[in-house]
Amino acid sequence: MASTVSNESQFVVDLLATLRHERFSLAAWARFFARSWDMSRSTASAYPGLKRSWRHFSLALGMLGFALLAVSYKLEGSTITLRLLPGFLFCVAWQISDLYWHLGLNREPQTGALYSNVGVANFCTQVRGLIASYVLGRLIGGVPTPTILILSAFLCGIATDMLDGYIARRTHTQSKLGQISDGEADFCLYLAVILALIQQGILPLWVGMVMLARFLLPLLAALTSYFIMTQPVRFGSTIWGKCAGLVQCLYFLILLAPAPLAVIIWPVNLPLLLVTLALMIAAPTAQIVMNMRQEKRSE
Repeated sequence: MASTVSNESQFVVDLLATLRHERFSLAAWARFFARSWDMSRSTASAYPGLKRSWRHFSLALGMLGFALLAVSYKLEGSTITLRLLPGFLFCVAWQISDLYWHLGLNREPQTGALYSNVGVANFCTQVRGLIASYVLGRLIGGVPTPTILILSAFLCGIATDMLDGYIARRTHTQSKLGQISDGEADFCLYLAVILALIQQGILPLWVGMVMLARFLLPLLAALTSYFIMTQPVRFGSTIWGKCAGLVQCLYFLILLAPAPLAVIIWPVNLPLLLVTLALMIAAPTAQIVMNMRQEKRSE
């Protein structure tokens, strides 16, 4: 099994080297995605139980998505629901396809053995992605997002974020797939919440851009490592990143607090904002430094 993992890694490295050699032309990109998709299909075909689990996941996410649309139709009417529908469907389709694409990463970290199903922890992560997709669908459709809806989406996102890690540790089902899915879901959720807060005039644009930089800078560094240097993308966490996430959550909760509470807690708004901005800068810097140190050790 370790040999299989090694062969797959070498296959990806060869694809990236070819892509770079052909100077990232459109034809090279087409071959890259086609061969990557063929590799994903081969993995799914070789492990029917895992493929069946993905189908069940897709069906469950589809039903939850339909429920969100039904509630939106009931509360806001057909006009708003139709406006948010295209963006929401695109995001959900991308989410399901991305999960299928990365099924080969659903492996036990030590032995490299492929898990027989996607797992409950990953489902919690996908639910967080679905919530983010709904808010992003509203933003794409130009539909205003009420403060109570932003708060509800954010609280559900926090709950699933805590739950997926806890379940993965208790059931011993940590995987690279979980790491990637968790990072993608976090990015999409915070992107959706930040843009919704900016749309509502609750969060200044420049503050939102600094907050997004916390995710964008490590992402750009990872993509550079992956596509330009053909090095594996490294994921991890730092104490700075954890502190930044915690403080940012507290700041969002203050911004979204109901009016009676807002009057009481508003004095801490500015001090918490300054701490948040400082940690937003420190977190991606620490992540990049950690990745550079890991690269030197692996040389």
